[in-house]
Amino acid sequence: MNSLNKIIFLSAFLASGFLLILLSCALYNNYKPLWVILIFLIAPLPNIMASSIESSRDTFLTFNDNENSVTPLQEFCKSSTGFLIVSGVALPLMFYHCKLIEVGALIMSIIGGLIVYIDIVVFIWFFSHEEEENDEFNF
Repeated sequence: MNSLNKIIFLSAFLASGFLLILLSCALYNNYKPLWVILIFLIAPLPNIMASSIESSRDTFLTFNDNENSVTPLQEFCKSSTGFLIVSGVALPLMFYHCKLIEVGALIMSIIGGLIVYIDIVVFIWFFSHEEEENDEFNF
């Protein structure tokens, strides 16, 4: 699958997630579920920042033989990403419990938020690996 097909597929997938969240707001005339978009857009940022910091770190003088070891920064970023994902699901549940939104808005906002988060993660996964098809022949 070439890069253009990946971008088209992921943009359609992302648009469907945004559409679900916006419809959960517009159909029920209540715009509180829009916070879900913000939470799920912020959720992958700690992991992105941790991976960029760890990739730029010089390990020459650390005497660390195991290069796959997890650092405290990575653990903190993973836990904060998990906290944001749980918050993105729990916020519409709390709104429903307080009778601020209805059941349809609850379901649509949770599904739409998870679609947005999954799309961001898949986008990062697709484009983080360089495609080196003929690397052994140096083409």
